[in-house]
Amino acid sequence: MGNPAYRSGEVSDRLHIAVLMGGWSAEREVSLMSGNGVADALESLGHKVTRIDMGRDVAERLAQVKPDVVFNALHGTPGEDGTVQGMMDLMGLKYTHSGLVTSVIAIDKELTKQALVPHGIRMPEGTIVESEGLYAADPIARPYVLKPVNEGSSVGVAIVMEDGNYGKPIGRDSEGPWKHFDRLLAEPFIRGRELTVAVMGDRALAVTELKPKSGFYDYDAKYTDGLTMHVCPAEIPEDIAAAAMDMALRAHRLLGCKGTSRSDFRWDDERGVDGLYLLEVNTQPGMTPLSLVPEQAKYCGISYAELCDRIVRDAL
Repeated sequence: MGNPAYRSGEVSDRLHIAVLMGGWSAEREVSLMSGNGVADALESLGHKVTRIDMGRDVAERLAQVKPDVVFNALHGTPGEDGTVQGMMDLMGLKYTHSGLVTSVIAIDKELTKQALVPHGIRMPEGTIVESEGLYAADPIARPYVLKPVNEGSSVGVAIVMEDGNYGKPIGRDSEGPWKHFDRLLAEPFIRGRELTVAVMGDRALAVTELKPKSGFYDYDAKYTDGLTMHVCPAEIPEDIAAAAMDMALRAHRLLGCKGTSRSDFRWDDERGVDGLYLLEVNTQPGMTPLSLVPEQAKYCGISYAELCDRIVRDAL
């Protein structure tokens, strides 16, 4: 269970690691929490760490720092969508997590479907809609989910119910993602339970069930202590757990993910395995104290510091 060398704070070789965090996406605060947690852990193992809150001068700062490797703790755009990955490729820098092409595909929910569904990964059927059109008519039958095509962490997600408070059709004055994004993905709402699976390297770690205290597993529920109960391992039938872990690992491989990824699912527990749907693959999962990948790694006997170090080693 774990490696004693990590627990004693010893590592075979000390590295200079730049931890890239912050930025200007909707997930800035979460990225700062992730980045500082990672930096503290890597320093505890004896690595030299330079913390970089990403600004427009990020290339210049990385060139000055000259790290052995960059730990990419950014979330959302431009740190998770291939932009920063392409910059670091041009600079010849080694960096954690997925590369340019994988990042471009995985951040876009429609491109992800095009990459995975033909290979037998079950995902909800969806349609891209112009936000302006929602004020005229529902794009699909209620209940349905509206979400930005390329944001993560449940940013800007709305569930439109038959008797919801958005109006029918959606009122122009109603607050929701249609006010902040021009194009949205509309998907049928899948009743049931929220599951997630972390993959590290070539191994699916575990299945966690997420039980929000109220509403659904949105951005606040993800990152506010006490709003969501994590059940790890999930109390679900063995065949469902096996199917979710298999789908997560296959998605990780098909997309070409590196380091860690996290696949999110909805499971309609009245339909057995046929009710299990993959919603999205996160190529740079959160590394905050509340985050799911560290939690599943701990369940597998891998400490937080060891997890961070393994991600770095994978990038090298």
